[in-house]
Amino acid sequence: MDATLRCDAVVVLSDKDTHLGLAGTGAITATIDDERTGTPVRAIDLLEQFAHVLSDERDRCVAQGWDEPVTVSGGRKLSTSGELHLYAFDLPPGTTLMEDLPVTLLPSGDQEPTEGYVVGRRGQAVLLQIFDSFGPTIPSATIVPDASGFFGTASQRLMEMATKSSTYTLGPAERLIPWLRSDESTLPHTARGAISSAVFTTVWDEEPGSRRTKLAALALELVRSNKRVLLVSPDHQRTDETTGVIARTLRGAGLPFKSLVSRYEIPLQTEAAGVALHELGFEAQMHRFYAKSRAGKAALRRKYDRFRELTPLLAYKAEKQRDLSEVQNLEWRLLAQMSDCQHEIKDIDATLVGYEAFPIWKRLAMQTVGKNVATLTDSRAIYETQIQSLLGEVEVAKHRIEELKPEAALPKDLRPEYDDLKEEMTRLGGTRKIRELLAAQEGTNRLAFIQTKRLVATTAARVIADPLFSRVRFDALIADDGPLIPAAFLLAAAGLVRERIVLTGDTRDITAARAWESAGSALLRA
Repeated sequence: MDATLRCDAVVVLSDKDTHLGLAGTGAITATIDDERTGTPVRAIDLLEQFAHVLSDERDRCVAQGWDEPVTVSGGRKLSTSGELHLYAFDLPPGTTLMEDLPVTLLPSGDQEPTEGYVVGRRGQAVLLQIFDSFGPTIPSATIVPDASGFFGTASQRLMEMATKSSTYTLGPAERLIPWLRSDESTLPHTARGAISSAVFTTVWDEEPGSRRTKLAALALELVRSNKRVLLVSPDHQRTDETTGVIARTLRGAGLPFKSLVSRYEIPLQTEAAGVALHELGFEAQMHRFYAKSRAGKAALRRKYDRFRELTPLLAYKAEKQRDLSEVQNLEWRLLAQMSDCQHEIKDIDATLVGYEAFPIWKRLAMQTVGKNVATLTDSRAIYETQIQSLLGEVEVAKHRIEELKPEAALPKDLRPEYDDLKEEMTRLGGTRKIRELLAAQEGTNRLAFIQTKRLVATTAARVIADPLFSRVRFDALIADDGPLIPAAFLLAAAGLVRERIVLTGDTRDITAARAWESAGSALLRA
């Protein structure tokens, strides 16, 4: 019994089938039960095969130019959640972008580019979740898809799960393998009924409303059992609808659904099943939850920035103070020399005035050492010349002192502020430690926060491509409309759960949609 994994992944389509290309059809066969050896295929084998399929898709993206830019217009902001923003752009006629595709948005003008994801469609408009806001409208922009990066990341994730299986729990995922078949005749004999066990449960119902009601009851049971649940859907529209039904059920049971349920992306709908979805957005919840932490971090950053601002300023002031002190010391030395010269002139004047009254022996003694009226007069002139020279140097020093005083002047309250900041920096481990704290906190917040949620809702494609999910483990997986989720993505989500998988949907979709045999085509939303 073989299951063919056909990959008809079309990233961008156009009326002429020329803009960014159309994918060809490749095929790879994954044997679910090798009839020759009787050895069933393990989840690890299937992960490796899917990894190669997605790797081929990546190569086709590069070869056929699916990552070429697309010019869009009429950009308008729809909503904001925390630090994320939802924009709608009008695509050229006949063009579409794959949902959950990572993109780079290049607004017109001199505005900086930003990164984001495709999260849905509304008519001919594509919905982008981006990291920067560009105001209420964007007249025109260019979208640069990264389909090769998406399939490359997905392929690496599956290969990592296969090669490092000890870090994943693939036991529950093994239960999915018999279902990942393309032929209805090979489905388990209980496919049209219901399977309920501690590890694997199916909820089949042709009516989506009835099916979601049953699914919500199972989610309530898991949440009450304090299980961490990952809810995946084929697209964001279904994710919103199912999240609303589950939140309404939890609310009816008296549980704090706003703190238990988290919608990972920005919700496309304002409400579903009577529940305001914007209150369940992961970014909005995290933004509120970490408001105090951000305030503390902002205060620390302000202190750190102020310390960095004051450090060179005080160093400059200290250098100027040293220059000022040196010039002042020079001035003092010059004034001391002038004082000595003036003292010598005063002695000479006193000697000349009383010279005639000196006894003869004293005059002879003075002449012996070269002191007489003529030499004393010459010495006095020399001292006066020295004083004039010193006065010039003192004037230069005074002028330099006047220049240095304002440069070296330190405001009275600046030194205590700097000393307090320096003490705070030292207490926190120094500036290097503070830089590490400020840099690391952004990355750890998302991981720490998502681990506090009992139910996280997203798409299977986002799970396989977002690096955050590679570090998070769940107790249970609910695959809403599972037959519409590509097998590679469904298996990647199943590898993150430890205990139980709940598979829901319409059994007719297993063969009608044939998503389980496709790596990427089911992600397309025309």
